[in-house]
Amino acid sequence: MAIPAYDELTRTFTRLHRFAHLGSLAAWDQAVMMPAGGNAARGTAMAELHVLMHSQLTAPWLKDALRAAEQEDLGFLERANLREMRRAWEAANLLPSRLVEAKTLAETRCEHAWREQRPRNDWDGFAANLREVVRLSREEAGLLAQFKECSPYDALVDRFEPGMTSDTIEAVFREVATWLPGLIERVRARQASEMVNRPHGPFPILAQQSLAKEIMEILGFDFTRGRLDVSVHPLCGGVPEDVRITTRYDEDDVTRSLMGVIHETGHGCYEQNLPQEWLEQPVGAARSMAIHESQSLLYEMQLSRSPAFFELITPLIRKHCGDRPGVTPENLARCATRVTPGPIRVDADEVCYPAHIILRFEIERELINGRMEIKDIPERWNGKMRDFLGVDTRGNFRDGPMQDIHWSQGAFGYFPSYTLGAMYAAQLFSAIRNCHPDLDEQVADGHLTPIFNWLRANIWSKGSGLKTGELIHTATGEGLNPAHLRRHLETRYLG
Repeated sequence: MAIPAYDELTRTFTRLHRFAHLGSLAAWDQAVMMPAGGNAARGTAMAELHVLMHSQLTAPWLKDALRAAEQEDLGFLERANLREMRRAWEAANLLPSRLVEAKTLAETRCEHAWREQRPRNDWDGFAANLREVVRLSREEAGLLAQFKECSPYDALVDRFEPGMTSDTIEAVFREVATWLPGLIERVRARQASEMVNRPHGPFPILAQQSLAKEIMEILGFDFTRGRLDVSVHPLCGGVPEDVRITTRYDEDDVTRSLMGVIHETGHGCYEQNLPQEWLEQPVGAARSMAIHESQSLLYEMQLSRSPAFFELITPLIRKHCGDRPGVTPENLARCATRVTPGPIRVDADEVCYPAHIILRFEIERELINGRMEIKDIPERWNGKMRDFLGVDTRGNFRDGPMQDIHWSQGAFGYFPSYTLGAMYAAQLFSAIRNCHPDLDEQVADGHLTPIFNWLRANIWSKGSGLKTGELIHTATGEGLNPAHLRRHLETRYLG
């Protein structure tokens, strides 16, 4: 008896999921534990794994199997799974294995070198490595764009945010740009007279680690299926069954690492709560990177920078780190909501943060579409930083165009996900508040279950069963609406 085509496809994608499992943990180890001397061997091993996975997706029989499965009697989730299978198959079959291997090797070399070049402010050395990553990314984008009949940059955005276009991104970002500079000015004027007492350190790293773990548990993170470590760049990696979160600690500032941990915990809880029965299939994966960022930003910005949350965690900070001056709910909330334009994206407050993303979006779109070159980035970067935030980055490449890991990894098209995610987060949290008008009181009392239950029912358990627009509309009753972000920022910062 012939095996249904859909069943054959699920076996292949289960195998690919397991390969990806190994690749994710190898990438985590590369960022966190691997000695520097292991980079070349790790790079070739990762390239070999990517080529192997690529060969699985480009097997000739898959084309006929996908077509045959379309004719089979499938349920809603099976059809959604088939849709996601086809997306993966199309992307792989448009890229030759030569390009997959070369791009993996170039990204590994560039990222590894970046870790040493950034502290040295070595723009020339970084640019030399980035040049090959950009060349291969343009080649990849060109092949994908020809099939999708879109711009090269749109083809890369689609990898992270299926169905999103740079025209849509530009429209919502342009709207934000009309009110953001004025909001920054008004908030800074209001905060100029506020007294803020930065909590006095030192806060021992071991104490911060124990504090972070307790708060992660309060936020629903399952340590039987995950762990917390240290890396240069905070991240959430691994797989849903084994989530790996990292942070970096500052003994003079307990809130810095704590907010980083909370952000990554939002990512981790999304992964841990994806539909268990579909984890080895594409439909069981997170919907998109903007939805992923919405979960981390909902945790970090909407929930954890609220006065109610600081009422909850201040006793925990005192428990682990001692009763230090400045460790009060009111003062911690003021510290966590100071608006101060600066050069570093990951240190930016939530009001200034969109400006950092708009800047990167505009630069990388021009770069991938061939309208600017790597040598032009520093001047363009400084001009936009000056226009958006009044910050001068001339000659400071370390805190300018070298500060992020994304471009060295070839992740062009990813940056818009952060501010799209902030918009989704504000919209989702507004929907949660509509269901729970007493939410602030519940949070202050430590009752976070209503938030988790709502997210589990409306976002986490859906995986990729719905397209992004459908997911947001089903959860909130409307499509992407940036007005929620503006309302959130004005309410929190202007009262």
